[in-house]
Amino acid sequence: MSVKKSIFGAILFVSVLAITATPVLAAGFTHAPAITVDGEGYYLAGAPDGEGGASDIPGHYWVQSGPDRLVGKHYNTGPFGAPSWWSSDAGGGELLYVVTAVIDTWTPEKAEAYAARGYVHYHELVSVADGSPHPTKVIWLKHTAVTSFTLDGGPHPELSHEVTPGIDTGFIPNGSMPYNQ
Repeated sequence: MSVKKSIFGAILFVSVLAITATPVLAAGFTHAPAITVDGEGYYLAGAPDGEGGASDIPGHYWVQSGPDRLVGKHYNTGPFGAPSWWSSDAGGGELLYVVTAVIDTWTPEKAEAYAARGYVHYHELVSVADGSPHPTKVIWLKHTAVTSFTLDGGPHPELSHEVTPGIDTGFIPNGSMPYNQ
């Protein structure tokens, strides 16, 4: 192996390590962004640990990829930066999942269709203006694991399970529960 290839490999390895291990380095990704839904601002329901008390799912950082689409990175951090909140055997701040998200309504037919594509979990949207939930829409989430670890369940320890790289259909599978607002 040439010296050039060795140096390039080392730089690439260190770069990937830095990006996956440190949420702060997630360029373009934001924790607790305000998302425009139906012309109004919404946050993802969760801890008020974003800038100015904005709420979000702990450990998640987002970038909007379309009008009703987001891409996220889910790190092993909890509310207010608590380390190793999602997994006790993964490193604190370690990248656990890449998350794809679709903003849409909940119906039994959509729940079934989304589940078939790996979107087994949905999360509530809350108004930036007054904290009220969106009357009809949720954010459907597909978590794709980038490493193996034990998911301790975060806010739901009863959903603890072993995770391997790929789509995690065991990540808080609430998709079949109706959204009643």
